[in-house]
Amino acid sequence: MSHTRDTSSIRFLTTLFVLQLLTACALPVPVPVPEPQHVKRLLDLVGDVNLIQAIQAPSANALLEIGVQVFGTAQKEAEEYEIGDWVFDEIIRKETQFLPHLLKNTLVDSRQWGAIRVIPDRDPSLDLIVEGEIVQSDGETLELQIRAFDSSGREWLNKTYADQSIQEEYPESTRFTLDNTFDAINFVDPFQDIYNRIANDLVAVRTNLGEQTLRDLNLVTDMLYAGDLSPSDFSGAVKENEDGLLVIDRLPSLDDPMMARVADMKYRHHLFIDTVDEYYQTLYEDIQPAYVLWRRYSIDQITEIETSQQEASQSDYGSSSGFLSLSQRYDRFKWSKIFEREFNDLAAGFNNELAPAFLELNSQVHGLTGTMEQQYREWRGILRRLFELENGELTTNATE
Repeated sequence: MSHTRDTSSIRFLTTLFVLQLLTACALPVPVPVPEPQHVKRLLDLVGDVNLIQAIQAPSANALLEIGVQVFGTAQKEAEEYEIGDWVFDEIIRKETQFLPHLLKNTLVDSRQWGAIRVIPDRDPSLDLIVEGEIVQSDGETLELQIRAFDSSGREWLNKTYADQSIQEEYPESTRFTLDNTFDAINFVDPFQDIYNRIANDLVAVRTNLGEQTLRDLNLVTDMLYAGDLSPSDFSGAVKENEDGLLVIDRLPSLDDPMMARVADMKYRHHLFIDTVDEYYQTLYEDIQPAYVLWRRYSIDQITEIETSQQEASQSDYGSSSGFLSLSQRYDRFKWSKIFEREFNDLAAGFNNELAPAFLELNSQVHGLTGTMEQQYREWRGILRRLFELENGELTTNATE
């Protein structure tokens, strides 16, 4: 059935190609107007950026725990879809999970922070949350809108980062086979400078805050997580100051048994989000070869389009732009079929390797189901109920 559908699609495109040529011969020769297939915008590029790495370990208060949230991306309008977009959309959807992993690895390499995890949603147990939206990603240009804010509500970053790559920064081969495997260890992401710049900017903000502010921020995080577990027991622990930031208003005593329960729940929760982070890391490693293949194809296609448009604008032959458009559509269809096969193969291997691990994880946390985002929210609900149950038993024992 798939072979028949492919044959029919190619026959349709071939017929369309012949009709285009016949039309070009029958009509007067018009002045060619190249179609704006790839319009370049003026971007403020980050350039070459070296990552600032800590020579000595920062103070304990400076070792904030960071959550890099799965990125968002602009949705396509229905009329914008072209041939093969069903496969390319799947790549873009995966990309929202790939890129946070690259940023997380860069933050780890800087040796400036505490634990850093990729997470599916905001998390009240972490000191700093980094959110991002993919504005443009086509292999040649990457543009990210990044926002970072801490548990007190203080905004650290809210800016756009952009950079451009060249073909030489990608592997020469456009396919990876048994004889030509992808070298993940030595591959440097063409847009690594973006992640270096974001990491350096975060360090600069932290440096300007001072030790006391960082110490207070750690306390705010602890009390926010306590309030997330049990709003009734920890209401009024934090308040909003005149600047709109959360500050400590009331701290429980150091020997409060409820705070010991909060610390225990936070430990369990962090074990879970460590597993979530491992999920995104494994996903990236499994799909990375196909992702790099897509980026290489994309930048090759952009270069070809620009060359063809330039030649068409200088040519005396009519309908050059129409022929270019038809060729691009067929090329997109052909490559979409290649990517479809690549992703099917990779997805099958990914699911076979991860399924047993996640079945075990689900059984350990009372049968979590659904997507990673749904499991994450369900897990937080379980911890709240467990805290209420254990806190009730603690209160009963104390009364007796």
